[in-house]
This record gives sequence, structure tokens and C-alpha cells, in this order.
Amino acid sequence: MLEITNTTKAKIDTKFLQKAAQAAFAVLHTEKDISLVFVGDAKMKEVNKKYRRKNKTTDVLSFEELNEIFISLPVAKKQAKLLKTSLKVELTRLLTHGIVHLSGYDHEKSACEAERMFAVETKILDKINEK
Repeated sequence: MLEITNTTKAKIDTKFLQKAAQAAFAVLHTEKDISLVFVGDAKMKEVNKKYRRKNKTTDVLSFEELNEIFISLPVAKKQAKLLKTSLKVELTRLLTHGIVHLSGYDHEKSACEAERMFAVETKILDKINEK
């Protein structure tokens, strides 16, 4: 189950995110209760500094011990524009990335682990896109 909290003023249709989470759970052979929080840049920077000691905003943060994912909506919007894709596609990608992190994958550990993680993400995104 995916519980979504939007702390920003932007309206987000979240139905597609529920479907994306279900596809991720199917590929990962798991079912989790996950909290997804949409935040602004200031809050994301605060969380990133507190937990990762990085004094900057970022697109997505995952906390495995809490089953919680934070997505910066402003960063997601910028990335969608940069990648010439829709916000829906970018939010799906970020949620997928966060869920894969919550399942124990970490692309920062090694190049091999990054390759494994991105392969799982691709498999999930392919499953979402086949619907």
C-alpha cells in the first residue's frame, strides 16, 4: 500500500503512482506499506542535510527503516523539463527508484550494484508501460 502526503500547494493526481507502486511490488515480489511525501526544495534540503550531511536539495530520498520516500516536486518538475518528458513519467521514475532503494538496492555502493539496481528499475518501468 502506498500512502501519499503532499506538503506542496501543487495538485497531483496520484492514481498512477498507486499503479506504479503495485507494479514495483510485483517485480520485487514484495508488498510493503510505504509512505510517499511530496515536499518543496527547502524541506528536501533540510532532510538531505540532516540525514545525509549534504547541504543541497535532491530529487528523491528513501529511508528503508521507515519505508518512507521523499520526492522534491520542484526538482521533479525541473528534471521532467530537462528530460523532455511529462511530470507523470518523472514522478513514476522517482517513485520506482525510491521503492527499489527500500528493497535494499543501493547504486552508491558500487558500479556492479548500480547496474543491478538500474536493471530492476527498468524491469519495473517496462511493466508499468505495458499496461
